[in-house]
Amino acid sequence: MKTYLLPILLAAAIFIPSADAREYHVAISGDDAASGSADAPIRTIQEAANRAMPGDVITVHAGIYRERIDPPRSGKSADRRITYQAAPGANVVIKGSEVVKGWEHVEHDTWKVVLPNAFFGDFNPYADEIRGDWFRPLGRKHHTGAVYLDGHWLVEASALDEVKRPVDDQPLWFGTVDSENTIIHAQFPDVDPNEDGIEINVRQAVFYPSEPGRNYITVRGFTMEHAATNWAPPTAEQVGLIGTHWSKGWIIEDNIIRYSVCTGLTLGKYGDEFDNTSANSAEGYVETIKRGLAAGWSRENIGHHVVRGNHISHCEQAGIVGSLGPAFSLIEGNRIHDIHVRRLFSGHEQAAIKFHAPIDTIIRDNHIYRAGRGIWLDWMTQGTHVTRNLVHDVAPLDDLYVEVNHGPFLIDHNIFLSEVSIRDRSQGGAYAHNLIGGKIQFVPVLNRETPWHPANSTEIAGLSNIQGGDSRFYNNLFIGPARLSLYDEAALPMSMSGNLFLKGASPSKHETDAAVSEVDPKLRLTRDDTGARWIELQLERAWAGDIARALVTSERLGRALIPDLPFVQPDGSPFTLDEDYFGKPRTNGQAFPGPFQIESDGQQRWKVYPRQETARERTERPKPLYASTRHALPGRAGRLKDKIKRAIFCAPAAAGQKVSAQRPR
Repeated sequence: MKTYLLPILLAAAIFIPSADAREYHVAISGDDAASGSADAPIRTIQEAANRAMPGDVITVHAGIYRERIDPPRSGKSADRRITYQAAPGANVVIKGSEVVKGWEHVEHDTWKVVLPNAFFGDFNPYADEIRGDWFRPLGRKHHTGAVYLDGHWLVEASALDEVKRPVDDQPLWFGTVDSENTIIHAQFPDVDPNEDGIEINVRQAVFYPSEPGRNYITVRGFTMEHAATNWAPPTAEQVGLIGTHWSKGWIIEDNIIRYSVCTGLTLGKYGDEFDNTSANSAEGYVETIKRGLAAGWSRENIGHHVVRGNHISHCEQAGIVGSLGPAFSLIEGNRIHDIHVRRLFSGHEQAAIKFHAPIDTIIRDNHIYRAGRGIWLDWMTQGTHVTRNLVHDVAPLDDLYVEVNHGPFLIDHNIFLSEVSIRDRSQGGAYAHNLIGGKIQFVPVLNRETPWHPANSTEIAGLSNIQGGDSRFYNNLFIGPARLSLYDEAALPMSMSGNLFLKGASPSKHETDAAVSEVDPKLRLTRDDTGARWIELQLERAWAGDIARALVTSERLGRALIPDLPFVQPDGSPFTLDEDYFGKPRTNGQAFPGPFQIESDGQQRWKVYPRQETARERTERPKPLYASTRHALPGRAGRLKDKIKRAIFCAPAAAGQKVSAQRPR
């Protein structure tokens, strides 16, 4: 299978030093008046950012940095970028929180602290109510503040009285803000908060430019956590814990990004006077798109980001979100989990990955689990390639939701194992060699007209509703409740061939060569002591029937009906799915259904995450000039009391290190 070349070129665009490039060093022991040399480091990352010019590198040494980085300028090009990196092997933590002391005991396990509003500067998360288009508060107020015990957040109560009671299920906090002070009440069972370094949100973001158009920036190797982010709908500026803010050419790699009240990483749009004025209006979002085009949304100006190797968790809206901004990007090898699991509020923008307009974007090799929804591609999914993602334990919604798109988009070699695998409210899609262990839902959308585009472009070519159909299902393996008969009455033509249906899964009338068996292949997803995930199942070649399964190619996929465009890679080269999930070759007529070619009958066991690169990938993917250290999330061995029945999955990267409270930078 040919590789999509554009992200590879982007991936190669790591810092190439020039004669006038500088490296600035930042250390906890530094001084902002220092030169920034290795022997005289700067104290804050922001001061280094203020000095850095295109081509420069900012190397940050071990420690906790409590500040928001606001890059004041762009790199010049893909090979003269500004790079922010953790020193090799260093554990560098950047937090949007501060440690607070001065807690007074109230009653039971309830304590309070009184902070002058001046402590928060111009932004007070405890007065900042969560709001925005398509946000659903579920009958109460929510704020972007948070309180952390041992790095893990407590739950915001809906009223002060709830916090003053004995702890029931999980500790709570509640904040009130008057003209002078912010008063926070919180429950700390069997804990003295004046000794345990309680942290509270004070900054809206950790790494986010205040102005759009900060291009060609690399952020690598950090732990970034504790951000007071607000709701990020597609019709407003999308501020994340880290975000690109309507720009081009960022590389965000090998970071831990966690504990953001709404969103972790944003590739979203700019803000204007029309923000949050278009809720429940498809026409309103069309106007947002037109304004985006007027503001420079084009292949030349926006997108082309690389987001890879990050560990993103504990965000209540989305792990990665982007409206218009994620076009022409590569989202690769990220681990995303614990997204919208507390269910304190709801809305229409919640998923591990939620994109509007991922035009010519690749989403591959990501591991998504424990999320309310997996991958949600909403509007203008054109030229998009979703491949080799492992998605499981997603509830209550779906592993993949494609909403009101006209294609062409290709979904191949994914492993979807939740109760609902695919929710299809689009047309013009192709599904090939996937393992689908859950239901498929298919619903036309006749009351919304959404755009399609010329090839490789953001310009609007036309608008149409979703009649449903114009989809292709080739060589997939269905296990369990999936019923392709939902497509029997699709308004647009369907093409289905070479699929294998096991354990109750059933084909559509559109498929004449389906292989069907009631056998239970005993599918299991397991986890070993290293954290690797394995697929186990029984497969027999005879179950696939005596069918010559052709390779899936661009020629076979044809053209998506509405935009009249072929299924090809963004550089125009064709797809040929002649390798399986692990790079094993397929030959025409011998392709086995699903992601894996099998060499023998019986019990099969494959390590599906982390997936080992194929020989072709190792050859074609340039090695980075900087070998970053991937930080692991240590297991949390904190104080779990019997009466605190909460799910705590990980500890802060530098547990126990305390920093005195000071006015936030």
